[in-house]
Amino acid sequence: MLFPRIIPCLLVKDKGLVKTVNFGAPKYVGDPINAVRIFNEKEADELMVLDIDATRDGREPDFKAISYLAAECQMPLCYGGGVKSPAQVERIVRLGVEKVALSAAAIEDPDAVKAASEVVGSQSVVVVLDVRKNRLRGHHEVWTHNAGRNTGRRPADLAAEMQERGAGEIVVNSIDNDGVMKGYDLAVADEVRAAVTVPLTLLGGAGSQDDLALLVRKYEAIGAAAGSLFVFKGVHRAVLISYPSRSQRDAFLETPHDG
Repeated sequence: MLFPRIIPCLLVKDKGLVKTVNFGAPKYVGDPINAVRIFNEKEADELMVLDIDATRDGREPDFKAISYLAAECQMPLCYGGGVKSPAQVERIVRLGVEKVALSAAAIEDPDAVKAASEVVGSQSVVVVLDVRKNRLRGHHEVWTHNAGRNTGRRPADLAAEMQERGAGEIVVNSIDNDGVMKGYDLAVADEVRAAVTVPLTLLGGAGSQDDLALLVRKYEAIGAAAGSLFVFKGVHRAVLISYPSRSQRDAFLETPHDG
């Protein structure tokens, strides 16, 4: 049986932990290893770490840094950034990472998803779709290379294709909602949820525990991922790492969704 997961998402740039708004204006917020240790203490369900510039800069994954993260992390870890080949996926899994996220590489070469799933199992292969709404056409489209390239593809169509190729999980990351902290984009979640049966995680926009609860109550078996919510506190966005207590997480499912 699948259960909801509350997932902190850590963005890494130049080996430091940063937070962005609409995929831009990265603000340094600390050391990734220190953040991992705090989330260990808070017993986070899962952790996602994304190197936001690796693909755009044409760099391969920083395997040394990944090994440090995996050794420190006491919860399931998903790593993404610069991953292009099944060999890289296998190497990262061998370092102790439970899931490896592909984005641009998966879209440019869907066979890489199939090959990776054959090597490490579909449960360890995640595809991240960075989405932005096309205001003129009125629908969402998938972007790659840190929101630098528009694929012109619809998220639901790509998600279905990635599932068919062997992806074990789809992460939908809203460019429009990134760092804004005004709630998740439930419209795109509806579209993708209807198109796939594999686990789905939504990222971008969570500004309160109410946003997490709304997402979990509506979809139940979903990953509710967030960055700013777990690293900032107050209107002045002071850096303070937080995470819902076990009782708060249990309460997310107590009130049925009425929508």
